[in-house]
Amino acid sequence: MIRVPAAPAGRLSDSWRTCVGTGRVELALRRDYQDSLALLQRDIGFRHIRGHGLLSDGMGVYRPYEHRCARLVHHSFTYVDQVIDAYLALGIRPFLELGFMPQELASGDQTVFWWRGNVTPPRSHREWADLVRATLRHLVDRYGVDEVRTWPIEVWNEPNLTDFWQGADEQAYHRLYEVTAHTVKEVDAGLQVGGPAISPGADDWLDRFAEFAAHREVPVDFVSKHAYTSGPARHVPFGVHQTLAPATDLLDQFATPRDRLKGTRLAELPVHITEFNSSYRPDNPVHDTAFHAAYLAPVLARGGEFVDSFSYWTFSDMFEEEGVPTALFHGGFGLLTHRQVRKPVYHLYAFMARMGADLLARGDDHLVTRHEDGRVTVLAWAPVDPTGETEGPEGHVLRLSLPVSVGGDGGGEGEVFVRRSTVDDERGNAYTAWRHMGSPRSPRRDQLDVLHEAAEPARTHRRLPVRDGRTDLDLTLARHEITLVELTPVIDETPPWWDERRLLGREPA
Repeated sequence: MIRVPAAPAGRLSDSWRTCVGTGRVELALRRDYQDSLALLQRDIGFRHIRGHGLLSDGMGVYRPYEHRCARLVHHSFTYVDQVIDAYLALGIRPFLELGFMPQELASGDQTVFWWRGNVTPPRSHREWADLVRATLRHLVDRYGVDEVRTWPIEVWNEPNLTDFWQGADEQAYHRLYEVTAHTVKEVDAGLQVGGPAISPGADDWLDRFAEFAAHREVPVDFVSKHAYTSGPARHVPFGVHQTLAPATDLLDQFATPRDRLKGTRLAELPVHITEFNSSYRPDNPVHDTAFHAAYLAPVLARGGEFVDSFSYWTFSDMFEEEGVPTALFHGGFGLLTHRQVRKPVYHLYAFMARMGADLLARGDDHLVTRHEDGRVTVLAWAPVDPTGETEGPEGHVLRLSLPVSVGGDGGGEGEVFVRRSTVDDERGNAYTAWRHMGSPRSPRRDQLDVLHEAAEPARTHRRLPVRDGRTDLDLTLARHEITLVELTPVIDETPPWWDERRLLGREPA
């Protein structure tokens, strides 16, 4: 039995909900995407959203033309305005990623993804600065400087990878960052700019980024990087499988920037993990499983100890890095194109959104919080084996002694109402139901109704006695289960004449 203290150990960080990832931002022009984001905001409520391609050709911002034998540039923000208007209407702000390069401004033809985001440096840094300046001035004019100051501005994406930055040329990235950062501050000194947005395995870039920023006196308001735990992709038709490191490796990656930047000019800056997940591949089906939710649960519980934000990549199944999705389930929190069927990892985030702010206890398999009104909430998860060599324990037992306040006078005797919401391999799991159906490629309407029903967490209700201000909660978790338990003091308003024994007209013995 684990005895949970009555006094809070501090406040539970909500850095897990600071930001969430999306595919390219152009997708926000779609109605089904906006419907899915609305559901996400209703149940979870993220503060920022980050995606690729703000300046790519699909958004149509950079528009060169000729007039009177002169080459000129028009900057058009029609799509940018529609995207950001849609975000703000849903209560979420952009986390701006400046990229990729417009083809007409690019120095080369190298692209990434099927939608061909250009990843080469600008052929003119002056024109790149003009593009950044025009974009930010437009946003300030349209949304107000106080609003735009709350939108972090990240320079590029994973420049340490040759797929995302031609030749992974570090000096060329530093040049791009310097020009961009000074341009951002020229628009308004209060705008936040940062980077270097590196992928895992390139932490030495952080050291040299700090040296470069100090030597060149370049503005840096935050440090960003990415974190993943997947190994090389093993391809199958329309998908991949990958090995995984333990989820604690994500926390180690979160801790890296502050460890490496000690003693540098960047040491005290906010750290944003602007992408994290097990696999970076949208076509890895591990994202759809209950295993994935149980795997990531300890990361959500502890990530705030190391960073200011960590952004799940990505919220939406409409995630087209490898082409238009061919599988029904694909990469994100929910099934975007089929009326937002939610996944286990979606429920993990929704459970976190129901936790209280006062942190009472945190263990390897549980998190306990208290709300301002005295309600106690427990998030628990079954341990998993990330190697895949075993399925993990069939049952996992957790016994907690919880401090609760009951009775109208806040006394220590009474009862609590216990509401338990459960997701595992069978319950709250649309993927399992879909597999049982025969994995239909285009589910009929009646099949979709079943998938929506299957995606609902299983819920049970009961009462527990409270003695001396405490109640004992015994949980047995199934394999790969995540469970949310909410305990609310019972105020019994049953009338004195009510007697369950008389429901069938019998007189009590």
